[in-house]
Amino acid sequence: MTELDAKTIAVIRGLAMDAPHAARSGHQGTAMSLAPVAHVLWSRIMNFDANDPDWFDRDRFILSPGHASILQYALLHLYGYGIELDDLRDFRQWGSKTPGHPEAGFTPGVEVTTGPLGQGFANATGMAITEANLRARLGADVCDHWIFGLCSDGDLEEGVSHEAASLAGHLGLGRIVFVYDDNDISIDGPTSLSFSDDTAARFRSYGWHVEEVGAIGEDLDALEAAIRSGMANEDQPSLIVLKTEVGFPATEHTGDHHAHGYAIFDEEIAATKAVMGLPVDETFHVPAEVLDTCRALGVRGAAARADWQGRIDAYSGDQSELQALLTGAPLDGWEDALPVNELGASIATRKASGAALQALVPMIPSLMGGGADLTGNTGTVIKDHGVFSKDDPAGRQLYYGIREHGMGSAMVGMAAHGGSLPVGGTFLVFSDYMRGAVRMAALSHMRMVFSWTHDSVGVGEDGPTHQPIEHVASLRAMPELNVWRPADANEVNAAWKSAVTHGGPTAMILSRQGTPVLEGTDASDSVLKGAYVLGDTDGDPDVVLLGTGTEVAHCVEAAAALAADGIAARVVSMPCWEIFEQQTDEYRNSVLPAGVPKVSIEAGSTMGWARWADTTLGIDRFGASAPGGTVMEKLGMTPAAVESAARALI
Repeated sequence: MTELDAKTIAVIRGLAMDAPHAARSGHQGTAMSLAPVAHVLWSRIMNFDANDPDWFDRDRFILSPGHASILQYALLHLYGYGIELDDLRDFRQWGSKTPGHPEAGFTPGVEVTTGPLGQGFANATGMAITEANLRARLGADVCDHWIFGLCSDGDLEEGVSHEAASLAGHLGLGRIVFVYDDNDISIDGPTSLSFSDDTAARFRSYGWHVEEVGAIGEDLDALEAAIRSGMANEDQPSLIVLKTEVGFPATEHTGDHHAHGYAIFDEEIAATKAVMGLPVDETFHVPAEVLDTCRALGVRGAAARADWQGRIDAYSGDQSELQALLTGAPLDGWEDALPVNELGASIATRKASGAALQALVPMIPSLMGGGADLTGNTGTVIKDHGVFSKDDPAGRQLYYGIREHGMGSAMVGMAAHGGSLPVGGTFLVFSDYMRGAVRMAALSHMRMVFSWTHDSVGVGEDGPTHQPIEHVASLRAMPELNVWRPADANEVNAAWKSAVTHGGPTAMILSRQGTPVLEGTDASDSVLKGAYVLGDTDGDPDVVLLGTGTEVAHCVEAAAALAADGIAARVVSMPCWEIFEQQTDEYRNSVLPAGVPKVSIEAGSTMGWARWADTTLGIDRFGASAPGGTVMEKLGMTPAAVESAARALI
């Protein structure tokens, strides 16, 4: 270790103490103990250009224990990503660039949003899938980089990391290299309270290359050698098991589980700085020689980036497809590829979505999709474009296995990487297993599509364990997630148009059972407003019938029955609340006029429907095991129920 190396690591550790102390909040110890390995990664190994944080062929860095965010912020400051000392002084404060946990799209240089443990680790699987896929399809001249990360005991205890690690090993995602901070510490105390796994053996069983390097945390050359050894095993993802002491070299709290959080205060900070040779009476100390050296290292990738851009400009293949892949954009004319559906045909919306996906694959080169062992059931089959595997990474069909949470987190990583529009499917009731990943997708505004099928008690005989009730309402409660429950195959097409152009995640809630293609649902401009008048009266309506999904057909049938008795009923389809809420007051009032009684129907929880309707028909109990039509009828999801409610209301 050179004197400058030692000084740089001391500066990182000083910032790791000072910023949380200024905020009176944060996590000091992990950032301090991992400073040397982070320094090795950023100064000796990773390929990036701080002047262009989004350069496509850069190496990616994931800090999976996002509570140690001050480590990443210190590095971003030193290497010139536009994070200044004032940003570090504003650590964890309102509006600062340095929030409590790293947020992608908010802080320059942060690749994925981390903090909920295991998520960042699992995101790496998705990033590596996209990197391998594009390298196979475009060649190493266009895509050739690594995904490096730091992970903790907490990451590897969370179940999502097991799912992701198993998938990554099976797929041979050799561009992943993680350093595991094996410090035997958790918030409650030593990890021995609850954790006695043989982590190395577990990862070897997953098919990872594992190096148990012991307590070499201060030996920079040994750390570099271990990381490069992992990189040499390109057929396997790599885990480097590093023994550290949390909080090192704090004079009182080294190895103390309290150092996991905010435990190092004034006197100990001064004493620790003295041990490291930093000024004891100065906070946020960054000497010019450290900053200048790191800033120079921060742009050492500029030449590689320029060379890469030259290769892109000279690319001999299809430039339109290349740009579509690099940006995730569709090719011109993509909307015209969507299927045309016959009026009156009975088509399950899951099947309609599968047909739309297959039609879009040639027009959206970045589309990759699959299911959690339910690929055919969820309309996520991609034919004639290969199956992604260790032997054929150019394939665009993914098989995630029964790993819903791992699938969701991998999808987030794919979207965050760039060059991929991921689609993943499972039954709606199992979206519960994906909740953490979906939330990170929404928080990070990641463009991706969740295909959640078997959307109601229409599932039938499988019974209440498989019949979603509260799921749509709970998903609508999540900010920044567009939840589509299309009425028929035409509305499915509109949902896909929205998903492809939306700058965030889209949930498609799709039926198992067939439902008729309705007249008027092919007016995609109207559908894309989230809610619209599907069937109207000659004059002012006496009642409005509104619904989503397969229940819109019930509204159409009920309106016809009411019309026979001279009752004028307007039918409104509301496939996406979130988009309807974004429309003008004038438009919303034109669809749902004030003063006109309204009845809603949706085969699930009525929570939230009181905002739109006076009478809400739904299912506020668990379902039952019986044929789907029987369960629907017994629980009041029928045209007759809509008609009766409308008559009672007016």
